[in-house]
Amino acid sequence: MENNKIAVGLDIGTTKIVAMIGRKNEYGKIEVLGIGKAKSLGVKRGVVNNITQTIQSIQQAVDEAESVSGQKINDVVVGIAGQHIRSLHHSDYITRSNADEVIKADDIDNLVNQVHKLVMLPGEEIIHVLPQEFKVDSQPDIKEPVGMYGGRLEANFHVVVGQVSSIRNIGRCVKSAGLNLADITLEPLASASAVLSREEKEAGVALIDIGGGTTDLAIFKDGIIRHTAVIPFGGNVITEDIKEGCSIIEKQAELLKVKFGSAWPGENKETEIVSIPGLRGREPKEITLKNLSKIIHARVQEIIEHVYLEIKNYGHETQKGKLIAGIVLTGGGSQLKHLRQLVEYITGMDARIGYPNEHLAGDSDDNLSSPSYATAVGLLMEGLNKQTKESFIEEKVLIKEKEEIVVEDDNQKVEEKRVYQQKPKNKSFFEKFTERFKEFLDNAE
Repeated sequence: MENNKIAVGLDIGTTKIVAMIGRKNEYGKIEVLGIGKAKSLGVKRGVVNNITQTIQSIQQAVDEAESVSGQKINDVVVGIAGQHIRSLHHSDYITRSNADEVIKADDIDNLVNQVHKLVMLPGEEIIHVLPQEFKVDSQPDIKEPVGMYGGRLEANFHVVVGQVSSIRNIGRCVKSAGLNLADITLEPLASASAVLSREEKEAGVALIDIGGGTTDLAIFKDGIIRHTAVIPFGGNVITEDIKEGCSIIEKQAELLKVKFGSAWPGENKETEIVSIPGLRGREPKEITLKNLSKIIHARVQEIIEHVYLEIKNYGHETQKGKLIAGIVLTGGGSQLKHLRQLVEYITGMDARIGYPNEHLAGDSDDNLSSPSYATAVGLLMEGLNKQTKESFIEEKVLIKEKEEIVVEDDNQKVEEKRVYQQKPKNKSFFEKFTERFKEFLDNAE
């Protein structure tokens, strides 16, 4: 496996586990070499609740991706989500010892490290510290303070927090499946990379990723992530409601939802009926599509209202927080018929379905551009971008260490000693977290 060219995204979801192998083609688009999918048996609402089953599902997805692509998988980029993820806003500052020197990246690192020392609830750990705007002395709304003069450096931060045990369980499953954890990233951020444009992130947009067990929200404004939330409901609760409401088994409920389900109850007439085979020679069941859509509508409305409450908490109605690009829906649950119309009706905001096809090569399989693969494509993109950054940083730079001029018989002789030196790499906050996390997994063995 050519590490400098190929990356693997591993999406550990509640309903499915997807392993996607890909590389960038000459046009910078992603060429998917292989994809493996397995039913997720040990994950509930984004959290691992059965280690053995999760390891088996990961291995099954990875084996399938390897046989399709002919590549051996070693390193994977994994997404984390789940109901244990929460976010908070925090302001902090440092006073610099020498205000006559320009602000460097180290100063920002010192400020971020200070935020990392915040006391969390027992069992919680800070995953992400994302700077919003900076303030230098009394000058506010600075996006990039490096190179400026100032004594007091202040910033607003978006801090993402998660349960240590839940994150470690995912790491343990990945490692036990014989894989190396190259990187971990928040799933809503991965989905956002796959389906949102730069213009939308600048204008202001809310990404709603409806998965099997959770619904993830990520709000962007001025190109910066402003708010994240994980709502512990997804497509599975809709299936559960159909199962209970129609007294049928889960497999039939899922089929009904996918094939005939609609989020808008006024769409179906009373006369539209679906017949479902009975169990073990029992009479078939007749279900009206109107009744089906009423069950779906009630639950979908609840999910959207939960998400809309989070968008309101962010303050989208204020001029500063206005989301001009509206809402982008993605994930498997976004494929429900008439969902977009219901979201627009409840929120009063423009909505569209987000497909990850913009980043995929033109000859890609149509199935890959489905919203249900948005997170996997995003994780694959994260892996490829990380490799590009690393190969750029690791280019060796020629520097002159010494230049001696010796005069001999009026002929100038210049002696140069050249040394190849590797550029120092500034690690991102998330890379530092990943390193600490990997160290923990190694020590736990």
